[in-house]
Amino acid sequence: MNKSEEIVSKLGLEVNIHAEEIPDIDLYMDQVIQLFDSKFSQTLRNTDEKVLTKTMINNYAKGKLFIPIKNKKYSKQHIMLINLIYQLKGALSINDIKTTMGPINEKIGNDDFSLENFYSYSIALQQGNAQNFLEEIKAHEQEIEQFDINGDLKKLLFITSLANMSNAYRKAAELLVDELIVNKKEENK
Repeated sequence: MNKSEEIVSKLGLEVNIHAEEIPDIDLYMDQVIQLFDSKFSQTLRNTDEKVLTKTMINNYAKGKLFIPIKNKKYSKQHIMLINLIYQLKGALSINDIKTTMGPINEKIGNDDFSLENFYSYSIALQQGNAQNFLEEIKAHEQEIEQFDINGDLKKLLFITSLANMSNAYRKAAELLVDELIVNKKEENK
């Protein structure tokens, strides 16, 4: 296994909560946290990190990032929405996530929208992204091999290359969020 494959393996990009793994019964907050911990704990950078906390969930609810809960229980829809937020929070600000989640939350309950279908599409894209990422990171590693440097300097070059790509992807996502904001303003005129 080369360095690229080792990195991708440790990232656990294929790990996710599929719709069929979410119980059809409503869960209390502690149960939601346990579900997320059981799926994502191995993807954390270190043991001090938390996948999800009560404070995070409460802040998402207060910030109206997802539909209101009922009787302190979280439905299958809530868990799908929380997972979407979880996937976004590493790259976007809470305000950008709220903007991104707005159109989804508005459509829930409409006969022409299936959150479960949307969620499944998102999971399928993430799985494809994991394979694309492996290919992309291998290409970066091969490109770096051409330079006449060794050891930690080569690793530093790899780090700067990956950070640069991360910034490019984040900025592209932010531009799309800005388009959502402009579209919403135009709709409200």
